[in-house]
Amino acid sequence: MTDRDHGSDDLSLPKATVQKIISEIISPDLTFSRETRDALIECCIEFIMILSTESNDIAEKDSKKTIASEHVLEALETLGFYDYIDPIKKVIQEHKETQRVRERKVGLVESSGRTEEELLKEQEMLMAIARSKLNNSHQ
Repeated sequence: MTDRDHGSDDLSLPKATVQKIISEIISPDLTFSRETRDALIECCIEFIMILSTESNDIAEKDSKKTIASEHVLEALETLGFYDYIDPIKKVIQEHKETQRVRERKVGLVESSGRTEEELLKEQEMLMAIARSKLNNSHQ
């Protein structure tokens, strides 16, 4: 048993999450045995470890201390997982857009100078005023 093998004994993926992913992918009339699910989890862990190691090697060659998405994409190519590259590029782009939206929202709250509770109270008050105007216009 190598050090790497021993280290993987402590690693796992949430079984409920894996089961949910499996359920979304396979036909509803098929079932996945517990042993098969556990084997799939082990395969996923091994894939992540191999991809992480290759990504790390690429980052080190670039004299980087942080593994970037570009390193992961290059690792996928190096390892021969060409079919994964375009879908992952799409996921990376979607993640970056989600982060931009999230940062804008956080920036707006912080720049308002008010607490989240104050902003929520103001929002509730504005909604009440809007409901009142709507109700009055229908009478």
